[in-house]
Amino acid sequence: MPYQSVFRPGLFRDQVVIVTGAGSGIGRCTAHELAALGAHVVLVGRKVDKLSVVEAEIRADAGACEHAVCDVRDEAAVRTVVAAVTATHGRIHGLVNNAGGQFPSPLAEISAKGWQAVVGTNLTGGFLMARECYLQCMRAGGGAIVNMTADMWNGMPGMGHSGAARAGMVNFTETAACEWAPVRVNCVAPGWIASSGLDTYPEAAQAMIRGLPRHTPARRLGTESEVSAAIAFLLSEAAAFISGTCLRIDGAAPNARRHWPLSGGAPSPAFNGFHRVHRPRVLGD
Repeated sequence: MPYQSVFRPGLFRDQVVIVTGAGSGIGRCTAHELAALGAHVVLVGRKVDKLSVVEAEIRADAGACEHAVCDVRDEAAVRTVVAAVTATHGRIHGLVNNAGGQFPSPLAEISAKGWQAVVGTNLTGGFLMARECYLQCMRAGGGAIVNMTADMWNGMPGMGHSGAARAGMVNFTETAACEWAPVRVNCVAPGWIASSGLDTYPEAAQAMIRGLPRHTPARRLGTESEVSAAIAFLLSEAAAFISGTCLRIDGAAPNARRHWPLSGGAPSPAFNGFHRVHRPRVLGD
């Protein structure tokens, strides 16, 4: 069974789209959906083994893709990868700035090195990828960029380095939408998503992760497919007049209030079109 996208077949036919952080989680899912919709997807990440697995999956599903190993924090490497894609394909139509990562820690215990590593991955790397796609291709040929941020509204206690970087990505998106127009620049802000990233947190956090649905008006975690669908929409021609915005994908979690009890009803219906989804181990069966 192929990817069950809600979008029409061939939506991205003859388009080249770069997806960073494509070796796992939301990036992997997004790459699958874009390829299923006809795009030639360039999978970018730091680990060739993970990228090779995703590339094999997409090719087995009759999709078109290739991979490029790159640390998005490395300015020279980013410039080289974007130049190679442009030289090979002549055009980059879309960029999905998905690469990111963080670790739990109170602010007082974050070292300068730890802070810089998270900000570098979640903010600086995205800026470098976007800038090079703009300068080398999109400034002349147009295109669309979708940046990844997160549910950092009202602060991110326990991961303040990531919260600061993600907030910076929102502001970068708003600025680039003005400076780089008519290239469209938007971002998505996933909340608590049932993605492989949940399995990277320490055992002490597992009970908290399993309890997250109790704090979400939707009464559940989101799916990778729900994030991917939002990204695909923002890349598509249907979003031709949308730029500089941030689309939340969070089940209204930031809108929950301590004084207002959440509904005790059934969780909202979920959408999951990804035929190769990997359920996080931390969530159990």
